[in-house]
Amino acid sequence: MFFAEILETEGLGNRSYLAGGARAAVVVDPPRDIDRVIAAAARRGVRIAAVAETHVHNDYVTGGLELARLTGARYLVPAGASVAYERVPVADGDVENIDEGLTLRAVATPGHTPHHTSYVLEEDGRAVAAFTGGSLLIGGVGRPDLVEPRLTERLARAQHASAHRLAEELDDDVAVMPTHGFGSFCSSARAGGKHSTIGSEKASNPALAQDVDTFVEELLAGLDDVPAYYAHMGPANAAGPAPVDLTAPRRADAGEIARRLAAGEWVVDLRNRVAFAEGHVAGSLNFEVEGQLATYLAWMIPWGRPVTLLAGSAEEISRAQRELARVGIDRPAAAAVGSPAHWVTGQERPASFPRATFAGLAAARERGEDPVVLDVRRDAERAGGWIEGSAHIPVHQVHQRLDEVPAGTVWVHCAGGMRAAIAASVLDAAGRDVVAVDDGYTAAAEAGLTLVTPVRN
Repeated sequence: MFFAEILETEGLGNRSYLAGGARAAVVVDPPRDIDRVIAAAARRGVRIAAVAETHVHNDYVTGGLELARLTGARYLVPAGASVAYERVPVADGDVENIDEGLTLRAVATPGHTPHHTSYVLEEDGRAVAAFTGGSLLIGGVGRPDLVEPRLTERLARAQHASAHRLAEELDDDVAVMPTHGFGSFCSSARAGGKHSTIGSEKASNPALAQDVDTFVEELLAGLDDVPAYYAHMGPANAAGPAPVDLTAPRRADAGEIARRLAAGEWVVDLRNRVAFAEGHVAGSLNFEVEGQLATYLAWMIPWGRPVTLLAGSAEEISRAQRELARVGIDRPAAAAVGSPAHWVTGQERPASFPRATFAGLAAARERGEDPVVLDVRRDAERAGGWIEGSAHIPVHQVHQRLDEVPAGTVWVHCAGGMRAAIAASVLDAAGRDVVAVDDGYTAAAEAGLTLVTPVRN
């Protein structure tokens, strides 16, 4: 009897899979931190016989090469992918034996990338699961615009054809097990779910319900922003990532933290946004370890800039290290554990700024304070409506567009509070007076703020 275990990487919205039988297994699209995979295989008492990549990933650094080296597994990579290391090139129809009665069949599914390949797990000749990578997702498909702008429409059409191929060749009860689609920016939409089958996708997935022209038009119109760090992931994966080093970083004292800030390096406070607002090292930036740390820090930091991590515990530092290594930020320059009182020098006092709700913003307007309102949601979110009179700079651009923020005290909001806290910390570090709106956007209307709703044609 086969098994297929999901290995979640929630911060990036991705899944990897360990699938096999009684003695051996395959790992599909492994994460950078492969100790999780090795531990999962050990718990099941199986040998990792093969490691399979569906494509050269654009959103995270793979651990596949190192996992295959350490375990002696065959490293399956699509033949069309241009990579600088030895691997087993797989083409459409190739079959890999995994365990007794259990095989993995390669199915060419271009669209997310030109070389994208799905893998169908077959037990005694019957398909039981399809590892669809960035092809057929739960409720959508992988976005086609991450490779080359001139290829985007062609790849979008290929996505439609690939989805239909899977739906036509596989029975309705075959499990659909994608890598992307759980909050990943590699997904073309925010659709998703925990589990699905080919039959379920036939009933609800736009790629299978729409004709190709309608599908392509709507797919391309709905594409969201691309995180800046994606530009570095593909080359890293094609070159062959180095083994990850998760040993504890060197500890920094208050003097070193001050020197690193003075040198223009990034000092990142991982504590929750409430604690950060109440007190922090002036000039530090707040990326909560409980939030989408890897996505937003990697999106915003100048690539290669040293980063020092501050946290309330060593466990938070370790967790952040692991998350950042997944996106190529391999080693913190230093780290410190404790509280702001430990991280400031001499008679210096921690900095702080206020937090508020949308009701507080409405009250400030009623008092005639004329606050500057800065919306840091993405363009696609803003397109659905906004607070009247608000300025708009997506959070990942705030640090590059500080001169565009109107003068005055800036009330920063997003959809829920996490990104507002990031942007508020950036503005605070730049010397601006800020108020972080820590509230859900739906509360804006309830507070009596006037919302602008665009007219749809």
